[in-house]
Amino acid sequence: MSNDAGHKVAIKIMDKEYLIGCPEGSEAELFVSADYLDKKMREIRDAGKVLGLERVAVMTALNLSHELLQNKAQQQENLEERIMKLSKKIDSSLIKPKGTP
Repeated sequence: MSNDAGHKVAIKIMDKEYLIGCPEGSEAELFVSADYLDKKMREIRDAGKVLGLERVAVMTALNLSHELLQNKAQQQENLEERIMKLSKKIDSSLIKPKGTP
């Protein structure tokens, strides 16, 4: 989501309504994000280990941050692996004598 407020859109998270600034045309993304956040917060609340909306929100934020950082690390690892494979391909094609397929 961008900082460009656009207009206010009502979303509902844990049965509370919030008015959120949203750029024109990004409403669908906001609703999907709000639904995902609501689902994750309800999972934590329903597990019964965390009480209070604020604590549920903080635990959800920590969990989502952890997932995001894990995904970024995995993407970095995948990218480095692809670069190594491409580098090996390039090296092997440069080593081949001229005239060989």
